[in-house]
Amino acid sequence: MLETGYHDVPAGKIASVVTYLEMTAAPLPGPAEARPVLELAAVPAPDIDWYRGLYRAIGTDWLWFSRVVMPAADLAAILADPAVEVFVARDGGRDIGLVELDRRIAGEVELAFFGLVPDAVGTGVGRWMMSRALELAWKAAPARVWVHTCTLDHPAALAFYIRSGFVPYRYAVEIADDPRLGGALPADAARHVPIIG
Repeated sequence: MLETGYHDVPAGKIASVVTYLEMTAAPLPGPAEARPVLELAAVPAPDIDWYRGLYRAIGTDWLWFSRVVMPAADLAAILADPAVEVFVARDGGRDIGLVELDRRIAGEVELAFFGLVPDAVGTGVGRWMMSRALELAWKAAPARVWVHTCTLDHPAALAFYIRSGFVPYRYAVEIADDPRLGGALPADAARHVPIIG
């Protein structure tokens, strides 16, 4: 059991507090928002390079690294699994957002990845995209839909998930190798998180 107090994080590592959130009933539909140039399109067999490119465009500033450091074969296996669905938000043909739904555990849907490229944040696209994502997640009537976020993510992420209807139910502390030190992400990524090398 982790004792109360401060705990040193070794040099070369990053640490974050992870908040797990869930909803156990589909949210009531909100007013339909007309966004004629936007679409959320299924990507049935995502190309690894395309996927990682969009993942990096969305997550580099927040140290999204799991899918960057994952061996390509492992990532390909996840994305090829019929229980994993990838969607891209497009604005007039430009890829601006990612939704990944993971149905590999019976009765559950994990909102595994949800994000927007930096210039789309704060424009209302996230609300529109979340409405579409939740419609898709609940279409098979799972027992719950869940997501996690962490203190490395966008500062508004946790409040956004709560406003979307998710309820926090667990904390964890994640310690990982700093992806900037090994070159997986650029050294100037996530300037709000100092490198302790």
